[in-house]
Amino acid sequence: MRYTTAGESHGPEEIAVIEGIPAGLHITQADIDEQLARRQQGYGRGERQKIETDTVTFLTGVRHQLTLGSPITLNVHNDDHNNWSKIMAPDDTATSENTLRKVLRPRPGHADLVGGMKYRHHDDLRNVLERSSARETTMRVAVGAVAKKLLSEIGVDVHGFVVNVGPAKSDLNDLTKYHDLNELRLVTESFPTRALSAEADAAIREVIDQTKRNANTVGGQVQVMATGMPVGLGSYVSADTKLDAKIARAIVGINAFKGVQFGGGFDNAEKFGDQVMDEIFWDEKRGFYRGSDNLGGFEGGMTTGEAIVVRGVVKPIPTLYRPMQSVDIDTHQDHKASIERSDTTAVTAAAVIAEAMVAIELAKAVLDKFDADNIDRMKEQVERYRDEIRSF
Repeated sequence: MRYTTAGESHGPEEIAVIEGIPAGLHITQADIDEQLARRQQGYGRGERQKIETDTVTFLTGVRHQLTLGSPITLNVHNDDHNNWSKIMAPDDTATSENTLRKVLRPRPGHADLVGGMKYRHHDDLRNVLERSSARETTMRVAVGAVAKKLLSEIGVDVHGFVVNVGPAKSDLNDLTKYHDLNELRLVTESFPTRALSAEADAAIREVIDQTKRNANTVGGQVQVMATGMPVGLGSYVSADTKLDAKIARAIVGINAFKGVQFGGGFDNAEKFGDQVMDEIFWDEKRGFYRGSDNLGGFEGGMTTGEAIVVRGVVKPIPTLYRPMQSVDIDTHQDHKASIERSDTTAVTAAAVIAEAMVAIELAKAVLDKFDADNIDRMKEQVERYRDEIRSF
């Protein structure tokens, strides 16, 4: 399985092409639109979410709600393009009228300046920000929705939620209340902050509201959990085959993510071995299993069969309505950075995006190991493999 995305933030369309999805997977527009809506609904999002509602169109690869085994093309129209059609026109020459919204003062923490240097965009850094914008994650969520649908066919569930926004935190001890991810999902999706409790939701909303009043932005952490993955996906034989390494790369590849950990993560660095290693047990029904999950579902780059636990660190958004110091790339004079329409925080949306990226990497791992031509054949192989692992 592989995919690519294309599109600019204010261009007419966002597009993704996915290859390697088995034939026969049942998928509908509603399956994807539900995930796109989740991305747009997080507390702290900006005005753009009121302008457009993201919905997908299948252009190729799906017929009568079933995948064909051929490349799947997903398309999301940018309703906001109507306000930018002249600015983004591909076939018009540049004029004083259609370059009114030039970006000449790069934002600290954004791709603006370095991207302009790299691609020689001397005249307008909008050429950078249109693609480096997190708007592109719309299509990663769409691809993730397809991946989640595939994973659900073999009993794998994936869910993301918010750990903290600034100093306001969810109590991770609350996770012990839930028997499965669906119970957890019902709780976190009931709060606009995707927190674990009403108390954490209120505290996070207050932090976001105060940050907005201060014309500032704020970061945080999100956590993604996945259950039901078969044992032994990934590999220890080469660095680039380790599944946790692939997930780490996928998470840090999301806009604004600056760190990733598995299970106890960085806290494990302050502990001793007998506090961290997941002891091994066996019973006739389950086969081998672990008594804890401090390592986040991985050993040696391979899935252990325990819950996969991934946490990502999201920095504050670079666009501040009280802009920071910058320099005009034309005059080289000191100026405040440019202001683009933005969110107070992306953390609440980032939980959905991180969830999608974990789902994509897990789906890739499944399709690397099992038949990728037909969904029913894949499911048969997965079940035989699970039986083999249980009897090891």
